[in-house]
Amino acid sequence: MRTLGKIAYWLVAVTLVSVILISLDFTFVKAVLFALIFCPCALALEYFMPKARKPIEKVYLSMAVLVAVILLILVLHHQVWALLSPDIYKFDRKEVPPMLINPVFLGLILTALSLGDYFWGKWLIRHFKAETRTVTFFSDRRSVTLYHNDIAYIESNDTDVRVVTRSGEVYRNKTGISQWENLLGDGFLRIHRSYLVNIEMAVLVSPDTVAVGASHLPVSRKYKEFVNGVLPTAPSHAPGRGPSGSTPKDNQFRPNHYESAEKSAGMEAADY
Repeated sequence: MRTLGKIAYWLVAVTLVSVILISLDFTFVKAVLFALIFCPCALALEYFMPKARKPIEKVYLSMAVLVAVILLILVLHHQVWALLSPDIYKFDRKEVPPMLINPVFLGLILTALSLGDYFWGKWLIRHFKAETRTVTFFSDRRSVTLYHNDIAYIESNDTDVRVVTRSGEVYRNKTGISQWENLLGDGFLRIHRSYLVNIEMAVLVSPDTVAVGASHLPVSRKYKEFVNGVLPTAPSHAPGRGPSGSTPKDNQFRPNHYESAEKSAGMEAADY
């Protein structure tokens, strides 16, 4: 359902942008082709913006995306015009409408598309469960297949990656955490360079801490803003107890979590 929701959003977005372009005297076909330019650029803006820590980095990123859009429009305008109307193009080369290369106008469209997809994605995550899918990997020289929903979180300690399940089972694996992030998809959220959590199981205990089951995991500065916007906040959290009321000694993930506590604290300063 989430995937269908995403597809529906971008179909509507392309349609709306096409209507705007048609109002600038573009034909329907040309309007749709140019509207499609905004999709990957808006997605790039949405994906990379949370990764830019400093305001100046966000400015540079925004400028880079705007320049990319303008260049694509300038190039494709003449290419598409020549392709669809070759006879007219030889004698009457229409210029790009000024509004279509106006940075303010383009910035508004890109911002609207990115924010719309961001908030729509949050709504889909909260109202629809992730599709039941499986992932197969090797652990200790044997093949293991798990449902995505059975995975609580992924923990990476250098080259040693651990897959922790809802029941507390731990599987060692050599697949990098970034590859796991791609494999598991939008049902999981990166909260730290060393942690990838199941969104359905994760709640915010504090702005810097996420609880997954009875295990508490750190949130790094890089992902803090995005994580705090996506995950729900725990209604109450007594000091020294997990969200389910367990004490540290009852923590079913305690061996896995505490073995890496010192490493996690050390990596926080160098996390990117």
